[in-house]
Amino acid sequence: MTSEWVTKNRFDPVYLPVMEEKLFFEGEKKKRSITNYIVLLTLATIIATYGVISGSTATVIGAMIIAPLMTPIMAATLAMVLGRGTRIKRSILVVSFSVLYVIGLALLLSLFISPIVIGFGSNPEITTRVSPNLLALFVALASGAAGAFAISREDVGDTLPGVAIAISLVPPLSVVGISLSKLHWGDASGAFVLFLTNFLAIILAGGAVLWLSGVSVSRITPQRDANRKRAFELAILATIIVAVILGFNGYRTLEQERDTALANTAVTSWLEGTSYTVTRLTLNFQPRDILLNGPAHVTISIAGTGELESIDELAKNMEDALGYPVTIQLDVLPTQVNYYPRLLRQAASG
Repeated sequence: MTSEWVTKNRFDPVYLPVMEEKLFFEGEKKKRSITNYIVLLTLATIIATYGVISGSTATVIGAMIIAPLMTPIMAATLAMVLGRGTRIKRSILVVSFSVLYVIGLALLLSLFISPIVIGFGSNPEITTRVSPNLLALFVALASGAAGAFAISREDVGDTLPGVAIAISLVPPLSVVGISLSKLHWGDASGAFVLFLTNFLAIILAGGAVLWLSGVSVSRITPQRDANRKRAFELAILATIIVAVILGFNGYRTLEQERDTALANTAVTSWLEGTSYTVTRLTLNFQPRDILLNGPAHVTISIAGTGELESIDELAKNMEDALGYPVTIQLDVLPTQVNYYPRLLRQAASG
């Protein structure tokens, strides 16, 4: 019973030419396919870039749906499973040029927009993409598997828009371009790592699904088998490297959250007995600076009225709690109390 179910649900070899026509820019419709790809990639980049800058999640999701970058990545995956060396190279070139195009276009689109408008430290469409961790890899692996399963079966192709939303490709590249336009190298590298994570996850998980479903059965020559092994060995090695980076990023995130909580506690204690409250606190934590005994930068915003204790005392308490030196930027917003003399006179006369 089980073997019969597996046999009936394996990949239909008759569908392979159809799938190849969908994924590869070849044949009579090559020019039209390339034109459609460039137009959609351009529009998706414009939508994603301005959607990210405006902090609009709905707009960014729209860009994910129309972005065609999944096509050449899945083409590379299929070519690797089939061991087609020429197609692997062509597909990787298409992906590489697409990545450079999206980053360059996003950079140009955001070049004349103020960093204040972009909001690198507060815009959730940016902050959620510049510090990926291992969870991003797990999500990407599942999404890549879903994408390969959908593309290999004609009757479930309608699920691809959902896969495009689950695995973000163009928005992280847009964040890279936006960050580069304002020389935010750390944010740019973090967003690029997220894209690289998604790309490699599609290759590995998608390749596994296609291979297990029987796409390559009876179509592999010794040369193609060698091509396939070499390609997937490189992909696995790259994924291991990215996984290490993601693990380090996850550790950094946990460390920063812990230190931010400690810094917030120190500020709250410093403000005891006053009318001031903390409205915002950010800790720019750079491990390499700490290793060089350089200070971390803490930005604090408070609101209230009255006198404050010496900021030197706050710095000392915070350094004792964190275990490394800090520089503090304190923004004080006075709380205004509005008096209405006419109403006071009426109350007095009453």
